[in-house]
Amino acid sequence: MAEMQSPQSPGQSVNGELLLLWSLPVMGLLWALAFFTFPGFVQPMSPALTADQVAAFYRDPHNLPRIRYSMIVFNWFGVALIPVLALIAMQMRRMAHHTPILSYCFIGCIAGGPTLFSIATLYWLMAAFRPERSPELIQMFNDMAWVTFTSQVGFLVAQSVFLALAIQLDRQARPIFARWLAPFNLAIAAALVPAAFAALFMDGPFAWNGILSFWLKNLAIALWMVVMGCALGQAIHRQRRERAAAA
Repeated sequence: MAEMQSPQSPGQSVNGELLLLWSLPVMGLLWALAFFTFPGFVQPMSPALTADQVAAFYRDPHNLPRIRYSMIVFNWFGVALIPVLALIAMQMRRMAHHTPILSYCFIGCIAGGPTLFSIATLYWLMAAFRPERSPELIQMFNDMAWVTFTSQVGFLVAQSVFLALAIQLDRQARPIFARWLAPFNLAIAAALVPAAFAALFMDGPFAWNGILSFWLKNLAIALWMVVMGCALGQAIHRQRRERAAAA
């Protein structure tokens, strides 16, 4: 008979959840690097620009390499965010619910948000791939990128709402996530809603470069990542302590 291996203690085992959790600061660094590298974000491009002005932006020899490399980094960021979101779904499964439906809904949203984000980066890359194209085609790819990136927030809104419901309905004496994170996630969802109307406006706060559709949305996403990352770390560390005590 093969010799049975003794199980490792929780303190000695390599914790995959913590390894994934520590990837979050790395992703935050990637996001900041790509955000400030892409010249279209530092001073958000206006949807009112003419086709010739958009083409000139992509044909600028200073802008072109920054657009290409920042979109590649953004694409990596979108994919790397999935494991961290999956960690939140795993913590949702530990909540005291009568059904796992909320965690399944959250997992469904995980598939949508990063996918749409990656599609937007693809359109920006397409606009920069052949800058010698006609200005109208470059403008079309640019429009597709901005509208996809800004207005397709449905998955993100639903993700925050499902998480808020799960936290509120967690009936444990010591819930997985603090109760105040439920209204926090609802506030994040509300902050993202105005961006859904970006495709209807060429200027003003609802346009894709406006204070509501661009700045409020992106600041809300960044705040959500920081707050939920800290809450997730606390939940995982507490789970490790409980497993160690049980062992």
